[in-house]
Amino acid sequence: MPERVARFITISGRVQGVGFRPFVYRLAHRHGITGWVRNANGAVEIHAEGLPAQLQRFSDALLNDAPPLSAPAKLSSENCPPEASHAFSILDSESRNAADIHVPADGFVCADCLAELHDPANRRHRYPFINCTQCGPRYTLITALPYDRPNTAMHDFTLCPDCRQEYENPLDRRFHAEPIACPTCGPHLQFVSEDKTADGDEAALAAAVAVLQSGRTVAVKGVGGYHLMCDAANDDAVASLRARKSRPAKPLAVMFRNPDAMRRAVQTTPELLDFAASAQRPIVLLPKRADSGLSNLIAPGLAEIGCLLPYSPLHDLLLADFGGPLVATSGNLSGEPVLTDRMEAQTRLAHLADAFLHHDRPIVRPADDPVYRPIAGTPRPLRLGRGNAPLELGLPAPLPEPVLALGSHMKNTLCLAWGSRAVISPHIGELGTARSQDTLAQVASDLQGLYQVQATRLIVDRHPGYGTRRYARAGGLPVFEVWHHHAHASALAWEFPDVADWIVFAWDGVGLGEDSTLWGGEAFTGAPGRWQRAASMRTFRLPGGDKAGREPWRAAAALLWETGQPAPFAPEPLHQAWSARLNSPASSAVGRLFDAAAALCGVCTHASFEGEAPMRLEADAATSAANAVELPLARDPLGLWRTDWAPLLPMLGDTTRPPAERAACFHLSLAQALVEQAQQLRTQTGIRSVGLTGGVFQNRVLAEAAISLLERAGFSAHLPQHAPVNDAGLSFGQVIELLHQ
Repeated sequence: MPERVARFITISGRVQGVGFRPFVYRLAHRHGITGWVRNANGAVEIHAEGLPAQLQRFSDALLNDAPPLSAPAKLSSENCPPEASHAFSILDSESRNAADIHVPADGFVCADCLAELHDPANRRHRYPFINCTQCGPRYTLITALPYDRPNTAMHDFTLCPDCRQEYENPLDRRFHAEPIACPTCGPHLQFVSEDKTADGDEAALAAAVAVLQSGRTVAVKGVGGYHLMCDAANDDAVASLRARKSRPAKPLAVMFRNPDAMRRAVQTTPELLDFAASAQRPIVLLPKRADSGLSNLIAPGLAEIGCLLPYSPLHDLLLADFGGPLVATSGNLSGEPVLTDRMEAQTRLAHLADAFLHHDRPIVRPADDPVYRPIAGTPRPLRLGRGNAPLELGLPAPLPEPVLALGSHMKNTLCLAWGSRAVISPHIGELGTARSQDTLAQVASDLQGLYQVQATRLIVDRHPGYGTRRYARAGGLPVFEVWHHHAHASALAWEFPDVADWIVFAWDGVGLGEDSTLWGGEAFTGAPGRWQRAASMRTFRLPGGDKAGREPWRAAAALLWETGQPAPFAPEPLHQAWSARLNSPASSAVGRLFDAAAALCGVCTHASFEGEAPMRLEADAATSAANAVELPLARDPLGLWRTDWAPLLPMLGDTTRPPAERAACFHLSLAQALVEQAQQLRTQTGIRSVGLTGGVFQNRVLAEAAISLLERAGFSAHLPQHAPVNDAGLSFGQVIELLHQ
């Protein structure tokens, strides 16, 4: 009979605060392993003794069967002297280095807890705050580390004897589940409306469901903040919510009871359904079926809707009791972070909601829902949030000092980086309001406090008017400035470390360029720290400056005036100001070209939300086929290759052609122009690797056309899939750019 041997196993990655030690304990019992497990320096260390075959099965299961909230990165195993252990135990954590702290994101409700939730014989039957070490809130609940119950929002909820027994039993899956609770000792719901208050979970749930079934709106406190929820199949309910929120067209997310319900409403695949049901429970943008049963007001003028599945037991109960899909949009004022505080929500959302479903578990910090869009066969993040943030990424080389990158003015995120690690915060939002600025400061403080790392330098975008500048001025730390589009390019380059030299297309709305104009249609060659602008688009001056982003007709007028044509839809005083170069900054932004195209096609002349015009234009383009218009490409006096968009104007203004055909032609023409620029730059440099970054490449039709044409032309094409391609990835790109200075 083979002798028992001993192995010392170390597992790194996200393995703390996710129930990994009790998982190892139960696994050891199942496989007849003796020894011990402990947390140490951000990793899990295991001393395992057993027969060689037992140890092999045990080691395989450590990674293959890991808890859903964990993300083990690497397992190392080496022989060690036996300790003649007769049992398996969980040892106290060793003191850990602050740089090795890992903060887990908020978890969905796991299958085991769901089964108990719907089991009438279980003591947590229909309890809206059921959780275990495999699931439940984390980032939004933790006040400090180490991750122990006194350092969470649950510190005022004293465990009852039954919960205490589970909490202290290593064989129980609630062993050291810090948010553990039950109806006896945990949080509870309260329903509030103008004419009614209902305390207690069942009474509050029933009252909220009744309001939803009557076609009205309920503000529901969830894991990372409030949702505004209403019947997704009821036109009147959705129209009322839109009118109250002054949100006439921006798409609304829809929460479905389960994957089967989602499948009946949208076109999807088993892989995308699995992704929607993954631990992060993201919003996934998917094409709506004609027979979806959903209100056409969910995403007017668009073919896709944002779909998500319940990720908390409260959501699961609401969807089950309501009996159909619900709109689940952020409980906030436009552009601001999601609201988390009961009194603030009740005050600031009073004009939006008919009733409130509160609970008394505090939310320590906001976390909006993450959003993904499938592009070129892969779900790609548009927004980080509850479930996947803080997003921890490795750096290609160590930083000499801790830094905090402040990101962009729109779609703001922060990135804390030290040593060889970087952590991107959840989505914060636009920085145009005092509350957004306050949230930025709170998240900055929280990130540094949680990870026990104090930044000694700040990184900012070079635009002097961004809201991040206020925080930078107040901080008093040295500031390093990064060009907007260099940060975009560097974030992309990090994802593909095997590429030494790039051609990167950074196409977006606008960002300040090195010549003090508003860039947004740039091609760079090089790599992080040594980007060289090599190509761009013909510039045009935007009448009214920033107003052009919400009034696409202004961009359309600019293109016409630049080419000597009249724009009868624009007021003459504006033309005079434009001619005099008053408040009409020069731009090369492809995002503004999309705005102009949408206006000239009659698709969208006034946008009610950022990005509406390009989104509507793309939706039309996806329904039609067209040929590309050849766009001239020539070198300017500075040696830059510039594409001239002027030949697009006759096509865009041709009212004898359907708008969808014109939209498709516009998309294909830009994709072809991109490839022609890439070919010229390949001839100059020999570079064959092309990256696509910036908010314009959220556009699936454009991105997929560009990738297809690039590959056909012999390039390798790359689109990010870890950090968002839009400005939400900018903070991380700023860190990468600094690292290569």
